[in-house]
Amino acid sequence: MSTITAELNAGEVRAERRELRRRKRTALLLVVPLLAFIVFAFVAPIASMLYRSVYNPTVVELIPRTISGLAEWKNTELPQPATFTVMAQELRQLAESRQAGILAAAVNRSYPGSSSLINATARKMNRLTEAQLAAEGAAALRQSDPRWNEPELWRSIRQTGRAYTDNNYLTALDLERNAQGQVQWRDSVRIYVQLYSKTLGIAITITLLCIVLGYPLAYYLSQAPRRVASALMILVLLPFWTSFLVRTTSWIALLQTNGVFNSILEALGLIDAPLEMMYTRFATVISMTHILLPFMILPLYSVMRGIDPGYVRAAVSLGSRPWRAFLWVFLPLSLPGLSAGSLLVFIISVGYYITPALLGGTDGQMIANIIAFHMQHSNNWGLAAALGTLLLVLILTLYWVYDRLVGASNIKLG
Repeated sequence: MSTITAELNAGEVRAERRELRRRKRTALLLVVPLLAFIVFAFVAPIASMLYRSVYNPTVVELIPRTISGLAEWKNTELPQPATFTVMAQELRQLAESRQAGILAAAVNRSYPGSSSLINATARKMNRLTEAQLAAEGAAALRQSDPRWNEPELWRSIRQTGRAYTDNNYLTALDLERNAQGQVQWRDSVRIYVQLYSKTLGIAITITLLCIVLGYPLAYYLSQAPRRVASALMILVLLPFWTSFLVRTTSWIALLQTNGVFNSILEALGLIDAPLEMMYTRFATVISMTHILLPFMILPLYSVMRGIDPGYVRAAVSLGSRPWRAFLWVFLPLSLPGLSAGSLLVFIISVGYYITPALLGGTDGQMIANIIAFHMQHSNNWGLAAALGTLLLVLILTLYWVYDRLVGASNIKLG
């Protein structure tokens, strides 16, 4: 009898294990669509961005023999005549296939002025035959333009010819390598570090303005009767029902020289001439504050609504003044909502693109606008990927600092 019971128990255990495995497979199948979406919409683009920032095979694919000849070249003198000959031959091939412009654009990023040089030289080499280039290609290349006799040009060609390189990250940090291979500050205009600083400054300013404007309003909504709070909450949510482009372009009508604000100020006699508010940092900050303010109010309101008002009343009844009870009781309890709203507003504003592009002009441009420029106009996807990667690292670093100081577990959206 005990043997039969033992066998039944073992069978039940096996059946339960099969049922458990079936449930796990079912749960996995239900999660697979979400995992696939995360991989294709989030993980894959970031991985591609990281890869593009260090992988740049354009030059080595266009002139492979020249890059191979420059592998053992010393930076202090000109390459061997054979390298000049190979370069002349490959320029002729690029001219025939109409790809000289691609090489010119790639080299021009590290050696300004080489775009016209390479295109013009390729046309000259295309007039010569293969036999002529094999016999006197080095002399023809050196005579076509005196810049081919500069070691700096050949260093730039070899530098851009590396398939895997850190040049994009150096450029994104306003750095470069000298003739000895040492990293130094770029001699030309430095713009990217300044743009990162400007972007952080604008994002912090917008976050502080949203706190100053959103906290009192969220507090009033949390203390108001439910019917009043619901009516006012509709006004807070109303911008979400309006086209984002409409909200942005409406600020053009408000801030332009003959816009609403200038007309009101002139009518009141406060100004004699219209103020220049369009295409400034002020226009970027004020419009983005208006757009992002609901992202601050909603987390604050949801947390404040859950705070028991009896806590403040108890503090007042024990002798605390109302403002002291607010600072020492209500404010700490609302910090999770304040943290969530601040983090939302800051992260969104750091990567904003449309509003600075339409209203910011040169003074109000942010790093996202430069990333878009390199992707859409200069076609320098490697530099755009490096700038985007550094922006991602910057945000993650700030989030890590925030987590160490405040604690990410204290963030609450409701």
